[in-house]
Amino acid sequence: MSRCETSSTSAPAINPYNPPNVTHTDPAPDVRTIADLPYHNMGRFPKPMMIGRCRGGTISGIGTKELFERIRDLSLGFGSLGIATGDRVAIMSESRPEWVMSDMALLALGAAVVPIYPTLSGAQARYILEDAGARLAVVSTQLQLDKLQEVRHLLPMLEAVIVIDEGAAGASVMGLDAVAARGHARMTGEWGAGKEFQERVRAVQPSQLATIIYTSGTTGEPKGVMLTHANLVSNVFAARDVLPLTSEDVALSFLPLSHAFERMASFLYLLTGATMIFAESFDTIGRDIALVRPTMVTGVPRVYEKMQARILEKAAAVPGAKGALFKWGLNVATRRAKAHLRGKRAGPLTAVQASLADRLVFSKVREGVGGRLRYTVSGSAPLPVSVMEFFTAIGLPIIEGYGLTETAPILTVNPPGSLRAGSVGRPVRDVEIRIAEDGEILARGANIMSGYYNKPEATAEVLRDGWFHTGDIGGVDKEGYLSITDRKKDLLVTSGGKKIAPQPIETTLKRSPLVAEAVVLGDRRNFAAALVIPDFAALERRLKDLGRPPSDNREDLVTRDDVKGLYDEIITGLNRELSQYERIKKFALLSKEFSIDSGELTPTLKVKRKVVEDKFKDLIESLYKK
Repeated sequence: MSRCETSSTSAPAINPYNPPNVTHTDPAPDVRTIADLPYHNMGRFPKPMMIGRCRGGTISGIGTKELFERIRDLSLGFGSLGIATGDRVAIMSESRPEWVMSDMALLALGAAVVPIYPTLSGAQARYILEDAGARLAVVSTQLQLDKLQEVRHLLPMLEAVIVIDEGAAGASVMGLDAVAARGHARMTGEWGAGKEFQERVRAVQPSQLATIIYTSGTTGEPKGVMLTHANLVSNVFAARDVLPLTSEDVALSFLPLSHAFERMASFLYLLTGATMIFAESFDTIGRDIALVRPTMVTGVPRVYEKMQARILEKAAAVPGAKGALFKWGLNVATRRAKAHLRGKRAGPLTAVQASLADRLVFSKVREGVGGRLRYTVSGSAPLPVSVMEFFTAIGLPIIEGYGLTETAPILTVNPPGSLRAGSVGRPVRDVEIRIAEDGEILARGANIMSGYYNKPEATAEVLRDGWFHTGDIGGVDKEGYLSITDRKKDLLVTSGGKKIAPQPIETTLKRSPLVAEAVVLGDRRNFAAALVIPDFAALERRLKDLGRPPSDNREDLVTRDDVKGLYDEIITGLNRELSQYERIKKFALLSKEFSIDSGELTPTLKVKRKVVEDKFKDLIESLYKK
């Protein structure tokens, strides 16, 4: 891989999308701040369904006018509670229309919104609320309310809690409908209330703080990332440049709005007039995607990995000629996809065969996800190359991007039509990328945060000489595509002083259909080892194919010598590709998948390496005993 110049002081910044001295012209000059989006959306995209939600196999929602009125009423209602410019208000809720409405209503007041993942405990939420100095908190359900009520006595600044669901009750609690009713009463009974809302929106300045997003992090204490309206507006325009959605588009949303990635997507939908429909839950995505028939979805790699596994599992169960046709089609389509994802063309015979396979096989697969998908986007974590190749082969190429909460969040995106396997794409507009001498990726642009809230030392550590230090290691090729090899802080340093990048090794392991998750170990140890979670459905199929007995008891299964032998073969094959010091000498199979609830995954489904190492400390120690 060729890199750009590596000096952090003299290297040329790379951005093929934003050449020097080029001025962008925006068809949305009315959007100076995120607070302007409701007026922009209402004035340009009248439609009967602008935002909705799947429930029980049906879709309910509201149109453009009603959405605007709901945001306006909520904003006036929050204002009547004393919320004003600069106040911090938390939202602790699953993704749903009311999240977006509350967000926009508060931003219109000039308040700073503090998202809190609904998967966090009361103690974890307390830290964020206390650090941010939140005056109000909007929560979704009785469950979320109970979490906050447990710690309310420790939060003197928290004046009240607003609950979205009707029926939830507690001290100092109001319903969100009651807040909207206050605003609506002002609209109907108080002359000039509508003008007041408009003036408040216009008073919001691009330089104002819009949000404090606490990084979930894989280790350490959360840090509050401060993003201004200018940061967010710059990035939402950049997203629109890459994904030119229209009011005809329909997006299915199932990622947490507490994360910068999906929240940016919600701003993009309001900017472009695309309809936004929320899935009922992660468990109903398969049903809801067929119901909504979206033209765009955003996901994380784990979602696409599970989707791929389901498609392959269904195909494996098809007998006879149809099953053979799928295997043949996937083989030829993957050959074409591999060529395309490396900037090449497949041979004439492969191209013809792949086109035939697309008509006979993969058009039906796409119908299973609604048949209308134009954009399938992945972010938050590295997408395995094998997954990218698979979805490109079946006609649903995944657009992978890269960014961090601190960058609002998008830095680079693989351009649709010019995807590159193993790359996270080129810098978006108003973003510059540079590679430091030690390989760290540095970024500069209008989207870079103003700092960490209440943490000047942490801010100074990552913002130096106008450049944000991402903590990721990577390089840029001659076409301007960025590739990431690892997290700088995740590098394992063996007792012999050798540095091991665990992420590429873990990614390679997960290319095996038998591996669901892998964590490479070895920091301050004399060799590398690994914890491996089997894909139990794939393992069961493999055992049946080999004529070996499966087992419903996973704890027994992972201790069987014949099962260990299967994974030993996988690791032996991997080791052939690695340097001597990188090779995995020992491994252990785990019987349970990682999850958010059990603490091994962040809300964006990244592995918390420190938590895993602490939780399986005894097992890890056993791997290193002589």
